Amino acid sequence: MPGPTPYLQLPGTAREALTFYRDVFGGELALFTYAQFNREDGPAEAIAHGELRGPVAVSASDAAGDEPTVRVEGVLFALLGTADPATLQTWFDRLCEGGTDVDPLQQRPWGAHDGQVTDRYGLRWLVGYED
Repeated sequence: MPGPTPYLQLPGTAREALTFYRDVFGGELALFTYAQFNREDGPAEAIAHGELRGPVAVSASDAAGDEPTVRVEGVLFALLGTADPATLQTWFDRLCEGGTDVDPLQQRPWGAHDGQVTDRYGLRWLVGYED
Protein backbone atom coordinates (compact mmCIF):
# COMPACT_ATOMS: atom_id res chain seq x y z
CA MET A 1 0.00 0.00 0.00
CA PRO A 2 1.49 3.37 -0.96
CA GLY A 3 1.95 6.07 1.64
CA PRO A 4 0.00 9.32 1.81
CA THR A 5 0.37 11.75 -1.07
CA PRO A 6 0.48 15.47 -0.29
CA TYR A 7 -2.35 17.36 -2.00
CA LEU A 8 -1.65 21.09 -2.10
CA GLN A 9 -4.13 23.89 -2.68
CA LEU A 10 -2.05 26.67 -4.18
CA PRO A 11 -2.73 30.34 -4.92
CA GLY A 12 -2.71 30.06 -8.71
CA THR A 13 0.70 28.38 -8.92
CA ALA A 14 -0.26 24.69 -9.24
CA ARG A 15 0.98 24.33 -12.84
CA GLU A 16 4.28 26.02 -11.97
CA ALA A 17 4.77 24.05 -8.74
CA LEU A 18 3.97 20.64 -10.20
CA THR A 19 6.19 21.32 -13.21
CA PHE A 20 9.00 22.28 -10.81
CA TYR A 21 8.53 19.07 -8.81
CA ARG A 22 8.52 17.00 -12.03
CA ASP A 23 11.77 18.69 -13.05
CA VAL A 24 13.27 17.93 -9.62
CA PHE A 25 12.05 14.37 -9.08
CA GLY A 26 11.15 13.11 -12.55
CA GLY A 27 7.98 11.16 -13.18
CA GLU A 28 4.78 11.67 -15.13
CA LEU A 29 2.76 14.87 -14.77
CA ALA A 30 -0.96 15.16 -15.52
CA LEU A 31 -2.66 18.57 -15.39
CA PHE A 32 -6.39 19.26 -15.78
CA THR A 33 -7.86 22.75 -15.98
CA TYR A 34 -11.04 24.16 -14.52
CA ALA A 35 -12.40 24.30 -18.09
CA GLN A 36 -11.71 20.57 -18.60
CA PHE A 37 -13.63 19.83 -15.40
CA ASN A 38 -16.45 22.22 -16.37
CA ARG A 39 -15.75 24.32 -13.32
CA GLU A 40 -16.76 27.96 -13.31
CA ASP A 41 -15.51 28.93 -9.84
CA GLY A 42 -12.13 30.08 -11.14
CA PRO A 43 -10.23 30.98 -14.30
CA ALA A 44 -10.65 28.46 -17.12
CA GLU A 45 -6.87 27.88 -17.34
CA ALA A 46 -6.46 27.33 -13.57
CA ILE A 47 -5.53 23.81 -12.48
CA ALA A 48 -8.50 21.91 -11.06
CA HIS A 49 -6.37 18.82 -10.45
CA GLY A 50 -2.78 17.95 -11.12
CA GLU A 51 -0.69 15.03 -10.07
CA LEU A 52 2.91 13.95 -10.30
CA ARG A 53 3.47 10.20 -10.28
CA GLY A 54 6.99 8.90 -9.95
CA PRO A 55 9.64 8.43 -7.29
CA VAL A 56 7.96 11.26 -5.36
CA ALA A 57 4.19 11.75 -5.67
CA VAL A 58 2.57 15.17 -5.23
CA SER A 59 -0.88 16.42 -6.21
CA ALA A 60 -2.08 20.02 -6.34
CA SER A 61 -4.78 22.36 -7.54
CA ASP A 62 -5.32 26.09 -7.73
CA ALA A 63 -7.55 27.19 -4.86
CA ALA A 64 -10.95 28.50 -5.92
CA GLY A 65 -12.47 31.68 -4.57
CA ASP A 66 -11.73 32.09 -0.89
CA GLU A 67 -10.47 28.53 -0.30
CA PRO A 68 -7.39 28.52 1.92
CA THR A 69 -4.03 27.88 0.31
CA VAL A 70 -1.22 25.72 1.60
CA ARG A 71 0.51 26.86 4.76
CA VAL A 72 2.63 24.20 6.36
CA GLU A 73 4.04 24.42 9.87
CA GLY A 74 5.55 21.64 11.92
CA VAL A 75 5.59 19.17 9.01
CA LEU A 76 8.55 17.79 7.08
CA PHE A 77 8.21 15.82 3.86
CA ALA A 78 10.79 13.10 4.48
CA LEU A 79 12.85 11.70 1.62
CA LEU A 80 15.03 9.52 3.82
CA GLY A 81 16.64 6.70 1.86
CA THR A 82 14.11 7.01 -0.98
CA ALA A 83 16.84 7.04 -3.66
CA ASP A 84 20.59 6.58 -4.00
CA PRO A 85 22.82 9.21 -2.32
CA ALA A 86 23.70 11.03 -5.57
CA THR A 87 20.03 11.37 -6.51
CA LEU A 88 19.11 12.60 -3.04
CA GLN A 89 21.90 15.21 -3.20
CA THR A 90 20.60 16.37 -6.58
CA TRP A 91 17.03 16.58 -5.26
CA PHE A 92 18.23 18.59 -2.25
CA ASP A 93 20.17 21.01 -4.45
CA ARG A 94 17.24 21.47 -6.83
CA LEU A 95 14.78 22.04 -3.97
CA CYS A 96 17.11 24.77 -2.70
CA GLU A 97 16.72 26.70 -5.99
CA GLY A 98 14.50 29.62 -5.06
CA GLY A 99 14.05 28.14 -1.58
CA THR A 100 15.96 28.19 1.69
CA ASP A 101 18.70 25.78 2.72
CA VAL A 102 17.61 25.39 6.35
CA ASP A 103 20.24 22.81 7.33
CA PRO A 104 22.76 21.71 4.68
CA LEU A 105 22.76 18.09 3.60
CA GLN A 106 25.79 16.78 5.46
CA GLN A 107 27.23 13.85 7.33
CA ARG A 108 26.09 13.65 10.94
CA PRO A 109 28.12 12.39 13.92
CA TRP A 110 26.22 9.08 13.86
CA GLY A 111 27.28 8.49 10.23
CA ALA A 112 24.10 9.23 8.32
CA HIS A 113 23.69 12.20 5.97
CA ASP A 114 20.69 14.51 6.15
CA GLY A 115 19.60 18.09 5.68
CA GLN A 116 16.51 20.26 5.44
CA VAL A 117 15.31 22.70 2.80
CA THR A 118 12.19 24.83 2.49
CA ASP A 119 11.36 25.00 -1.20
CA ARG A 120 10.03 28.01 -3.11
CA TYR A 121 6.43 26.89 -2.44
CA GLY A 122 6.85 26.72 1.32
CA LEU A 123 7.24 22.96 1.74
CA ARG A 124 9.96 21.76 4.08
CA TRP A 125 11.83 18.64 2.99
CA LEU A 126 14.04 16.34 5.07
CA VAL A 127 16.49 14.63 2.72
CA GLY A 128 18.91 11.98 3.86
CA TYR A 129 20.56 8.62 3.52
CA GLU A 130 22.72 6.10 5.35
CA ASP A 131 26.20 5.25 4.12
